[in-house]
Amino acid sequence: MKRFIVDKKVFEKLPKYCLGVVVAKGIDNHVSNVRIEQMLDEQIEKFANAYQSVNVRELPNIKAYRDAFSALGMNPNKYMCSIEALAKRVQKSAQLPHINSIVDIGNAFSLKYHLPMGAHDIDKMELDIQIRFSTQQDHFLGMGESRTEVMPEGELVYISGHTVKTRRWIWRQSDDGKITEETSYVLFPIDGFENLNQEQVLKARDELADSLRQEFECEVSTGYVNREINVFCYR
Repeated sequence: MKRFIVDKKVFEKLPKYCLGVVVAKGIDNHVSNVRIEQMLDEQIEKFANAYQSVNVRELPNIKAYRDAFSALGMNPNKYMCSIEALAKRVQKSAQLPHINSIVDIGNAFSLKYHLPMGAHDIDKMELDIQIRFSTQQDHFLGMGESRTEVMPEGELVYISGHTVKTRRWIWRQSDDGKITEETSYVLFPIDGFENLNQEQVLKARDELADSLRQEFECEVSTGYVNREINVFCYR
């Protein structure tokens, strides 16, 4: 049995923090999926048209993550959360590259619901995946880099064992955590807040799960993590 854990200390800083969780096993990520590519292109077009002249940092969901970054002592202007970075990129160019089906479907749902949505290759994890504050025993290898960084104390991270998967909570993914064509077993966390966008988190979770079953005919399980239930177990 594998576990996804949010350390209880996290809720001392973010008391209304919650996550929808989707786990998919048995995905074939080798072949391009035209329907998923079309899904992403459709969401890109909708977002670009709807928010062409909007300051995306003031969109309610994106503002919520910016405020949370500030509460965690991270400058949201310097360290832009993943959904804000994605939104600004689409707003500017009205396009995103098709990387692979897992990444594309995550980006499509992120844009549709204005939510950060990670994708973690479970087969690359040392131990359980956690969200906790870092220690100096932890380490991080940035995407495309060759030098491993020793982590500072007290940074909110996604982590497995002592290997940081995402720095500064939902800012920057590690190189060893990237999704490739060989990835077949994935955990999708959808970060949110019970007092702000819980309904969207749950809708995104359930719709993503249905899409994964339909497109990949894979095994899918879903969960929900909050202050009261901080562990999700899956196989």
